[in-house]
Amino acid sequence: MITAERKPFEQIKAVTDQFENILVVGCNTCVAVCLTGGEKEAEQLASQLRLQRQNDGVGGTVETVTVLRQCENEYVDSVAAQVEGKDLILSTACSIGPQLFADRFPKVRVAPAMNTNMLGVVKQHHVWTEYCAACGDCGIFNTGGICPIVRCAKTLLNGPCGGSQGGRCEISPDVPCVWQLIYDKLASFGLEGNLSRIGGPKNWSKSSSGGPRTMKKEGFEP
Repeated sequence: MITAERKPFEQIKAVTDQFENILVVGCNTCVAVCLTGGEKEAEQLASQLRLQRQNDGVGGTVETVTVLRQCENEYVDSVAAQVEGKDLILSTACSIGPQLFADRFPKVRVAPAMNTNMLGVVKQHHVWTEYCAACGDCGIFNTGGICPIVRCAKTLLNGPCGGSQGGRCEISPDVPCVWQLIYDKLASFGLEGNLSRIGGPKNWSKSSSGGPRTMKKEGFEP
């Protein structure tokens, strides 16, 4: 899932103070699961803004609405009536949400209330860890189902750097060396010898460094 954290309130206030009528839009998918931008959090942010603006003597309105997903046109379009007459859309989704709102409502200013940070998994309640960099060329079959691109601090693809100690990464004793994890996993299958084979260079053109990516499902019309 995509994880995101809310920006500091002072940053949000500095942006929203410039506008009179604001619509705070929550997203009930990834950011709702990570308890940062769903319906409840959007309502809380709107209430905080109303109170602050009242104390500061700032006029206007702060309304809120939540859609199931801000990454799909049909859900974004469903709130067109609420967008009408607003000066600013303040999105609590990942960065996809405010960008799609900017596409669909080009005459209304849009601002993100969130900082998008990673594609992660739930490790335990209220704790998420990054597992994927969306590189577009997944090779984890060869590394025991563990991604060295995002889980190695140096993005090494052919073994450890030599800086790890006791199976922990040199950047922090709290971070496991991913290449130790990969070795242990492959060894559990009796495949640790696979690590002696040097892999070729990765095709980074499929990652974001190759420019904006588009995926089209063949056989279906847009």
